Amino acid sequence: MKKQFAVIGMGRFGSSVAINLVGLGFEVLALDHSEERIQEISTVVTHAVQVDCTDEEALRALGLRNFDVVVVAIGENIQASILATLQLKDMGIPMIVVKAANELHGKVLRKIGADKIIFPERDMGQRVAHHLISPNILDYIELSSEHSILEMKANRRMVGKNLREMNMRAHYNCNVIAVKQDGQLVIPPPVEEPVKENDILIVLGSNKDLKRFEVAYSE
Repeated sequence: MKKQFAVIGMGRFGSSVAINLVGLGFEVLALDHSEERIQEISTVVTHAVQVDCTDEEALRALGLRNFDVVVVAIGENIQASILATLQLKDMGIPMIVVKAANELHGKVLRKIGADKIIFPERDMGQRVAHHLISPNILDYIELSSEHSILEMKANRRMVGKNLREMNMRAHYNCNVIAVKQDGQLVIPPPVEEPVKENDILIVLGSNKDLKRFEVAYSE
């Protein structure tokens, strides 16, 4: 059976998550206190319900404990976000994913048992900053506070060289773990084959080493 998702809070972030999950073929229950937002999303998701998301009885009545993942995407109301997370934890939801407004909010959410914390504004800021360093940086994914993965489109300095010649591990202590070629992910990457113009390198390393690598290959 496919996972069932519930998304609480139909602001920009929550509605985007819900729409994308539906687009991937999953059933989604959308919840918000605003009747207007629920009407807007109701034609897209599987079910949409107007509800006070801090009302435990109302959440239980919706059968949320039967869902595999609940995303708490409440925006500015930090108190409501924390209360909703506490109540979902009490219900025994297997996976609770919560949007945090700031680091302090995220710290509180971790202490009360949220399984995954998301910082949309911070993460988007990271992506923009890395793209500004080099337009060839397509994506930047933080794995932990110390390690990340970046996707980088091959630039002029890379094209025609193979990975053995570039030897990123020796020069920058970074590892190319895969290469996207013509839309296909190649794992492990071919070390003897010259890098082509539209290849995308998937690079793993510490944040410090990745920064050195980005700056060295920026254009």
